[in-house]
Amino acid sequence: MNTQGEKSLWSATAEPLAPIAALRDSIRAQVAVIGAGYTGLSAALHLGEASRDVVVLDAMDVGEGASGRNGGQVIPGLKYDPQTLEDMYGGGLGAKLVATVGAGPDLVFELIRRHGIACEAVRNGWLQLAASKSALGPIGTRVRQWQARGAAVESLSQAEAERLTGTQRYYGGLIDRRGGTVQPLAYVRGLATAAQRAGVRLFTHSAATHLERRGGEWLIRTRDGSVTSKQVVFATNAYSDRFVEPLHRTVVAVPSLQVATAPLPPQLRRSILPQGQAVSDTWRLLRYFRMDAQGRLIMGSRGVFGDVPPARAASLHYRAVREIYPQLAGIAFDYTWAGLVAMTPDHLPHLHEVAPGIVAGLGYNGRGVAMATVMGTLLARRLLGEAAGDLGFPVTPMRPMPLHGFSRFGVRVAIQYLRALDGLARFAARIGRAKRTI
Repeated sequence: MNTQGEKSLWSATAEPLAPIAALRDSIRAQVAVIGAGYTGLSAALHLGEASRDVVVLDAMDVGEGASGRNGGQVIPGLKYDPQTLEDMYGGGLGAKLVATVGAGPDLVFELIRRHGIACEAVRNGWLQLAASKSALGPIGTRVRQWQARGAAVESLSQAEAERLTGTQRYYGGLIDRRGGTVQPLAYVRGLATAAQRAGVRLFTHSAATHLERRGGEWLIRTRDGSVTSKQVVFATNAYSDRFVEPLHRTVVAVPSLQVATAPLPPQLRRSILPQGQAVSDTWRLLRYFRMDAQGRLIMGSRGVFGDVPPARAASLHYRAVREIYPQLAGIAFDYTWAGLVAMTPDHLPHLHEVAPGIVAGLGYNGRGVAMATVMGTLLARRLLGEAAGDLGFPVTPMRPMPLHGFSRFGVRVAIQYLRALDGLARFAARIGRAKRTI
């Protein structure tokens, strides 16, 4: 589906950036960063604060990709539970990895505080809610594992989940008090402003088109200019193209679509997510939702492939809002927009050393606000000379997917299959509720 043509809620409500010019000269820098999203700007900011001369190039505007189009949920950790990560990487690196990803929201909210970024930041926690009774077991395991590592994570009963959300559709879950929400486009624009204050030079509408090695340095060409640097950061994530071959074949770009209601009437606003937490559920194709500062309910889930009209593409989202919140029947929807999520085969983000002096970070699998910000700091630390073993995050070789060109078709089939399974499960749940009321 078209992820760029429609106006998002975030673009309608974020304060604009001062105009940023395209690159039209041949310039030099110590570090060239390709991509002005969370990863690239976090890396640039931290390198600039370390007195490095940094240039950032982006093919579009700042945050026009996933960084300005996501749900704004600041979620700690990764898809896997802490013990699973420790088992995957061993006790030493695994424990450091768990600590690194668990502290992602700390970094995000500290950057917001330190740089005075106005992005509607709220840190009241993140809820993961059980869509079925069987999901309560894995959620309970997750709670115990994080609690054993000192994290502020607690179980929620069904009644507690209802109190915090205003819906009876879930069986309980957890609250992770480390999480929160931001206005995602305002946040990435704030990072851009902070990077510029640190001396970073930004250029938009300056797509990198050619890369070559010249005498121990890298030459990056754009349509109207070039950058020569000793070090390069690839920070293009789901918007990677063949310029970063074979890096783009390590991820599959999957559409994610969101809708936002009109601002809710006060009586509904007081009962729906009254404390402002963000929510994700446990359906196979999970649904995530939150409120914004103006009292709009925002609902997101997987989008559809192909050039589909927004109203048709969002029909399942409209239905989800009314299923979870029947009291919102008749509420209008003001915005529909989509973006791309970079999915990896192992559901983990990756830090790669692509070539001498070139590093890359990508593959956040739907947890990009916190994880991409963290990744930017990791890339900066590596370029500043920190040993790979001291980063607290594995540096892995690139593993391009075989038959990558067919992966999008495979993902599309898988999404349709999982959507059908979820539909059957929701139908069975409705039948069960109907029988209980007879």
